[in-house]
Amino acid sequence: MYILYGLIMALALALLVPVHFMGRKLRRGEPLHLKERLGLSLPESAGGRPFVWIHAVSVGEVLSLQSLVRTIREKRPGWKIGFSVLTHNGYRMARDKIKDADVIFFIPFDLGGPVRRIFARLRPSILVLAESEYWPRLLKETERRGCPVLVVNGRVSPRTFKRMGRLRFLSRRLLSSVSRFLVQTPLDRDRLEKIGVPSEKIEVAGNLKCETCLPDLSPAKIAAARSALGIPAGDKVLVAGSVHAGEAAALLEAFRIARRRRPGIRLVIAPRHPERFPELSADPSLQGLAIQRKTRLDPTQPWDILLLDTIGELARTYALSDAAFIGGSLIPWGGQNLLEPAFYGKPIAFGPHMHNFAALAETFVFGGGAQTVRTPEDLAAVFAFDDPAGMEAMGRRAREILISLQGATERAFQAIKSLIEGRKE
Repeated sequence: MYILYGLIMALALALLVPVHFMGRKLRRGEPLHLKERLGLSLPESAGGRPFVWIHAVSVGEVLSLQSLVRTIREKRPGWKIGFSVLTHNGYRMARDKIKDADVIFFIPFDLGGPVRRIFARLRPSILVLAESEYWPRLLKETERRGCPVLVVNGRVSPRTFKRMGRLRFLSRRLLSSVSRFLVQTPLDRDRLEKIGVPSEKIEVAGNLKCETCLPDLSPAKIAAARSALGIPAGDKVLVAGSVHAGEAAALLEAFRIARRRRPGIRLVIAPRHPERFPELSADPSLQGLAIQRKTRLDPTQPWDILLLDTIGELARTYALSDAAFIGGSLIPWGGQNLLEPAFYGKPIAFGPHMHNFAALAETFVFGGGAQTVRTPEDLAAVFAFDDPAGMEAMGRRAREILISLQGATERAFQAIKSLIEGRKE
């Protein structure tokens, strides 16, 4: 199994490195970090201290792990924390947000040599994986070295469940290297059990993203920030976050319908992928609307649509809004994170395709903190604030529901502590 996997990975990388990585270097001038990815340029070892290696894939996972890293630092200041990522956006976000980590680095390619080199250097006391990041060589090396593996914020999407179900024997073998799974919902637990993970290894621990650390903004700061964006007092601002291809037309149609009922509304659109800004700017649905981009904003000029062409500002922009729409949900993508607007007590709307966050979406809808929209007319009712008192109450309930879901960070810390102490024995 591992020999075949290694050959496939080596072939894939032989094609990927020159095409993808060199393309990024030429187009964006970004460093490739190839030495790090090959395990040739390694972080400093822990020097005999317990070493907690935490791995996230990209921006969403990085943000969800902030509170856990901070808790480890506060409760075990003598431990060393290494934080690895897979993507360039994740690396930039980790450098900006994960201040309590001792070292931030790119995870090596999942090949025998790079993986063995980084384990020999770091000698981690535990490997903590976020959500569903299972690399065969990485897990094999943890097993060989007796390093416990903890999955936090674990989830099993319908797509992953279907794929693992087809390869049940291989999936069970892969996941057997994991010591414990802290999963988000009972559905995730049930799916892991059906794949073949023993039930005693699984605990429903909640969602770390519910404890994402965001700055509280006073009404005065919110008013000043809105003024700096050129938003007149009294106007309503709707933020459509993480919008995917195929959603802009419906959003803009809803916006136009809503403005016929309430002229004083503005729409902020944050595409999920920054490279889509030129495509979105040229969307024919924008004709007749005043458009500005955040990076080129002139607050003295009026705008109807603001394109948020930055990374890391979406959460703060939710704080300035009057309502939020969650992208990736009008198309069969699976939705995006709804917890940031909930933190700021904003009424939330999303489309019918929220299966990546199914349990959370259901909880918020059932508790009155969010609503599902299916047509531009449904969305226009949100944008136009047809029921202002109801929208305000929905925002309050969204905040209350979020607070009720917290506690996963402490459970994750206790699991890390237990596995490290158990290894010493």
